[in-house]
Amino acid sequence: MNLIDQSLGQLARSIPGATRVFHEHQLDFCCGGKHSLREAAALKGLDAQAIATRLQAQTSQAPEGVDWRLEPIGDLIDHLLTRYHERHREQLTELVRLAQRVEQVHGDRPACPHGLADHLRTMQQELESHMQKEEQVLFPMLRQGRVLSIRAPIMVMRMEHEQHGQALARLSELTHGITLPQGACNTWRALYLGLQAMREDLMEHIHLENNILFERTSAEPAHA
Repeated sequence: MNLIDQSLGQLARSIPGATRVFHEHQLDFCCGGKHSLREAAALKGLDAQAIATRLQAQTSQAPEGVDWRLEPIGDLIDHLLTRYHERHREQLTELVRLAQRVEQVHGDRPACPHGLADHLRTMQQELESHMQKEEQVLFPMLRQGRVLSIRAPIMVMRMEHEQHGQALARLSELTHGITLPQGACNTWRALYLGLQAMREDLMEHIHLENNILFERTSAEPAHA
């Protein structure tokens, strides 16, 4: 099986545990899911063959959790709402609070992530707007099987996903790759642990929509 020339999106949706491997190597399988493993690894200076070997080993393992390529669209939408929409709202509110605290107390330290709280507020506002569009417009259309009417809304969602990816890249810049400085206090540690979890959740969220939900709905016929 030639995995190196398959796209990250294809690999993420077809190989159990692939997303975990991509997280470890900081490979963008959601917004950057159209890049092949070869291309994505080259951009990061990574050994594509070594990553492919790990992925090959994953193919012999039992699938992790639900295969959302096979479940009803409505069940996938419910999963997105409860696992990701609700979770992001909880995460970002707390992360803004923690970031404010770290900047207030440790603003004189060179490693302090100055501007992080403001950046997280912007992310929170943009993500809230995005999720409301899905909840009020796109998801109801998908549940009703209005496949012929969703091309434009999906294009908008994909574009906004790209913007979320850019926001994650900026978050990484502000936090030096979400790397804790020596002697970081408990609040700082909680902040960076939360940032890492939010980053992984948001990437998984975008992956499920870009590479599974949107691909499935564009391929399925409209309801009668």
